[in-house]
Amino acid sequence: MEEKMKKHVTVVAAIQVGFAVLGLILALVIFFALSFARSQVGDDEVAQTVLRLISVFLPMVFGLMSILGLVGGIGLFAYKQWARYIVIVVAALGCLNIPIGTLKGVYFLWVLLQSDTVKLFEKNSAAPVVQ
Repeated sequence: MEEKMKKHVTVVAAIQVGFAVLGLILALVIFFALSFARSQVGDDEVAQTVLRLISVFLPMVFGLMSILGLVGGIGLFAYKQWARYIVIVVAALGCLNIPIGTLKGVYFLWVLLQSDTVKLFEKNSAAPVVQ
């Protein structure tokens, strides 16, 4: 069963890294698109203010979640316990993104919360202490 869970963890890590890279690209696209929109609005102060807030807030949220996902996904490849926790949090938040984020999040949570997966990460994190 442990080998089966290793494959699932590898799949979760690969999907997490892939979606994190896409999320970073999306954050950049949103930032530049809204910055361009701001330049086209003209002198309307309300529109300028709203677009300025949105063009900073949305890319920051997408960027932060993507960076956490990227770091967590890379850590999962090395079976780091901290990476498992990061991806659990990112997957739980991703469940709010219907329908793809929900499907992805449920699968990630199912894999990362299995008792065999927990044992796998505990076994790999129990490194000998060098003195």
